[in-house]
Order: sequence, then structure tokens, then C-alpha cells
Amino acid sequence: MKDYYGILEVNPNASNEIIEKAYKTLVKKYHPDLYSSVQKKEAEKKLKDINEAYNILSDSFLRSQYDLEIQREKDNTKINENRMYGNNAERKNTSRMQNIKTTENNKKKTQNEYVRTKNNVGTIFGIIDLIKDLWANKPEKKERKKMNQTDWLAVGLTIVALIVIGIILWFIPFTNGWMRQLLFENPIFNFIGGLFS
Repeated sequence: MKDYYGILEVNPNASNEIIEKAYKTLVKKYHPDLYSSVQKKEAEKKLKDINEAYNILSDSFLRSQYDLEIQREKDNTKINENRMYGNNAERKNTSRMQNIKTTENNKKKTQNEYVRTKNNVGTIFGIIDLIKDLWANKPEKKERKKMNQTDWLAVGLTIVALIVIGIILWFIPFTNGWMRQLLFENPIFNFIGGLFS
């Protein structure tokens, strides 16, 4: 790739005004009419390169694209040098790429487990997977903690909410029959009621 900054003899960080001044100076310096026949062809070739460089560097979009290409070329050169000389940077880059691949594999594995779990929802295999996950992720005996005041409050509020829902369902005509059947014809509730009578 041509070094347009070198052709115009400017710094890569040069402003548009500096590029334009350098261009005008070089056009005057290498104008073909100033040279003899042998040097004229070289001056024409040089002027063609100057015009090409100015067309690229004077347009902000083309200049940014050119700068990106230059940066990619430098990066590729560094990578190739590192491969040739076995630089530590290449080893770090390889290690980083392996970490990225491992992360991607873990994501794929997690996604596959999610799809498998999603497909098993509501089946006996889903229940088995849930029990396996709960058993595998259970806290150790040392990690188990006693229920604190907030936990007991949550349990109490849950019981109160269930009782309120039961009362509401009792007074709704559509669900009243179902609630009567649940409370009076269910052997478990009959047994519990028998304990208190």
C-alpha cells in the first residue's frame, strides 16, 4: 500500500490545511514543464502520485478508511513478526484467543442446556433434571444458615396470603363447590380436622 503521507511529506496527524499547503508546494516543485524530457517522465509520475495522495487525504471519509487500512497493515505486520520470532505478545494473543474460545464454548454449552431444559419442561425428564440441579447446587452443611427474622416473616406472609386467597375462593360461586370438595371430602383435610376435634 502506498504511503500517501510520505508522498505528500506530511505527518499522519497533519490537518487538512497543512495537507493542502504541502500539495500545492509539491505540485509547483514537480510540475512537468519545469523539467527536461528525461526528468519530465519522472516528474509526471511523481505528480500523479501526489494528486492521488491528495485526493485520498483531502477527503475525510477516504482518509479515515486509508488510516484504518494502514493500521490493519501494521497490526498484520506485528502478528507476522511475532510468529516469525516467537514473541511473548503472540503467546499472550494466542492465550487470549483460547480464553475467548473457551468462553464461547461455555456460552454454547449453557445455551444447549437451556434448550434441553426448555424442551423438558412439564415432562418427567424435566423434573429429574430439576432435582439433579437442586441436588448438585445444594449448599454444604457448613453453609446452611438458620432462618432469620426476615425468612420467618416471609413464611408468615405466604400463609396469610394463602388463607386470604382461600377465603376469596370460598365466596366466589364458581369456585365454592371446588373449595367445599377440597376441604370436606379430602382425606388429608379430614384427618387434620379430626386431630383438632
